[in-house]
Amino acid sequence: MISDRQYTEEELLPLSGLQHYAYCRRQWALIHVEQQWQENLLTMEGNILHERAHDAAFIEKRDTLLITRSMPLVSLTLGVTGKADVVEFNRVEDAANAVKLPKRKGWWQPRPVEYKRGKPKTTNIDRVQLCAQAMCLEEMMGISIPEGDIFYWEVRAREQVVINEALRAEVVAIARDMHNMFDNGETPSAKYGPNCRRCSLRDICVPKLGTSRSVEAYLRQAIR
Repeated sequence: MISDRQYTEEELLPLSGLQHYAYCRRQWALIHVEQQWQENLLTMEGNILHERAHDAAFIEKRDTLLITRSMPLVSLTLGVTGKADVVEFNRVEDAANAVKLPKRKGWWQPRPVEYKRGKPKTTNIDRVQLCAQAMCLEEMMGISIPEGDIFYWEVRAREQVVINEALRAEVVAIARDMHNMFDNGETPSAKYGPNCRRCSLRDICVPKLGTSRSVEAYLRQAIR
């Protein structure tokens, strides 16, 4: 269930952080609370892929399909802001869950499309980010969005994602926890796991130490 709270613009957190959080709560805190970041090959490839997805503002593909790239998104209910890789607008006859577009005839249904460098996952790590984009669009446009897609570059294929109540509830819970951790300046303790091998912050996080201290505290002791 979505909270009645409305966040201010100053309280908004990056929407992309939901994927970081779903991957690892500590990784999210290191990036967004402690402002730590380190590039690796995977993050560089991901950045290049997103740059390609954002290489145009508004393109008409066919008479019944319009594509917008790098569309600004915001939700004061979730307290997040960011950009959608791609939002496809399909022209429909019915006004249900559709919007009017400037200088375009008829009704158009938006469908968010997120681009990822890897391949489909068994968890909701990528799906929560797409769902949050859909929820932002719903709040901005006053409609419901039942589905979206994730395009995986490694397999050159889309995964259709149903924006159901379970996924929405997971997004709401993550957004709430993100804000609580950010407000409290909290960084979860390190815990080594399968995700650590591919994490771009592994050398900063030092997960095998299993420390509950922040990176700043760890570095201070190392210096001393």
